[in-house]
Amino acid sequence: MPDRSCMPVQLAFYPHAGDNASMKKRPGPKPKVLDPNQFAAAVLEAVTGEPPGGSVPKEETGPAKDPAAVALGRKGGLKGGPARAKALGKKKLSEAGKKAAKARWTKR
Repeated sequence: MPDRSCMPVQLAFYPHAGDNASMKKRPGPKPKVLDPNQFAAAVLEAVTGEPPGGSVPKEETGPAKDPAAVALGRKGGLKGGPARAKALGKKKLSEAGKKAAKARWTKR
């Protein structure tokens, strides 16, 4: 039996190893395709500089709020939680928390 340790090794040679048809390419970002209406709107916006449909209406905010009243309400809100916890006591506060948690979890 001949000694194979010194024999030359033949490697398979593929002339187009990088162009393997069986290996699919990774999906890249798809080009953004606009339908005719979207394309027309994009062209109109590019030409005029305004969004299609005219000016954008502003949201109605309602009547202006008095800043003093807003500050006073915030002060009361910041004080309310700790004051309620102190007034209830640990046991009743714990019971209220358990009841609230149970109500939240029964919805699911």
